[in-house]
Amino acid sequence: MVGRIIETDACVAEGAAWLAARDPRFAAALDLTGPLPLRRREGGFHNLLGAIVSQQVSVAAADAIWRRMEAAGMTQPAMVAAATEEELRACGLSRQKVRYAKALADAGIDFDGLRHLPDEEVVAVLVALPGIGRWTAEIYAMFSLGRADVFAPADLALQEAARVLFGLEARPGEKALRAMALDWSPWRAVAARLLWAYYRVAKDREGIR
Repeated sequence: MVGRIIETDACVAEGAAWLAARDPRFAAALDLTGPLPLRRREGGFHNLLGAIVSQQVSVAAADAIWRRMEAAGMTQPAMVAAATEEELRACGLSRQKVRYAKALADAGIDFDGLRHLPDEEVVAVLVALPGIGRWTAEIYAMFSLGRADVFAPADLALQEAARVLFGLEARPGEKALRAMALDWSPWRAVAARLLWAYYRVAKDREGIR
C-alpha cells in the first residue's frame, strides 16, 4: 500500500505542524528555520544518478560534478551507457561511481512503476543495483516519489542535527536514529526536512542537495 504523498508546500506545512505539536523541540527548530522546503523532484534516471553523484561528497562538490555532467550531456541513460570511463571521470566521477552510473544506465528500471510500490518495495528494488544503498534509495523515495513517511537515518547531517536538537551526548548512529524516527511517523520525511533545515541554521552549511 502506498501511503501519503507529499505534493505541495501545504503538505509539508501540515507535517511540520503535526511534528511541532508532538514535540516542543521540533516547534523550536521550526521557529528558527521558518517554512520548510518542498524538495520535490521529478523522478527518473537523472534523479537517481544525481543521488549517486551526491554520495560521500559535500553538497558543493556534488553540485559541481552535476553541472559538468549536464554540460557533457551525461544525465540520460543512453549517453551514460555509451560514454567511456574517461569521459565520465572527466566529469568528476570516481571509478567506483562510473561503474555505478553505468549499471544504473543498463538496469532498465521501470521508474513509473516505482510510484505504485509500497515504500519498502521501492527501497528493495533500488538497493538491488550496484552502488544504490539504503540512503540513496530513501532519498529517492522522499524527494522523487514524495513519500511522506520515509526517513534516511544513515545521513550524517540528520544524525548531527538530531544530536544538537535533542541534546544527545553523541551523534546517534543509523540504527538509533531510525528507532528515534518511529515517533515521527507518519511524517518522517517532513522530520527529515526539518532536521536538514535546522542543520543549515545550526552549522551554517547545507546538509543535502
